[in-house]
Amino acid sequence: MHSTSIMANLRVADIETAKSFYTDYLGLGTEEFNMGWVARYASPQTPAAVQLVTSDANAPENSVISVHTDDIDGAYAEAMELGYEIVHPLTTEQWGVRRFFVRAPDGNVINIVNHRD
Repeated sequence: MHSTSIMANLRVADIETAKSFYTDYLGLGTEEFNMGWVARYASPQTPAAVQLVTSDANAPENSVISVHTDDIDGAYAEAMELGYEIVHPLTTEQWGVRRFFVRAPDGNVINIVNHRD
């Protein structure tokens, strides 16, 4: 699999309550998106960014990181071939991404994702 970027997914009880710490104190003042249950905040000057997640809207578990790839089908096939547990099947989500969740051998759930162009 070829990873193009990795984003931390931090579990929060409420995005609006947590938001000011990440935007004001940490300087991640650009809200790239906010879907109510997941929001991304980034630095306007650096590549620093984080996603805040309350509870994934479509998957049975929350992921700890999102790994972006340019070949989602290949990544899914490789995960299946290697026998990794698929927590959420390869899905085209209504908000415009294709993704699946895989459980790492250490138990962490990883969101493997590709944004449609």
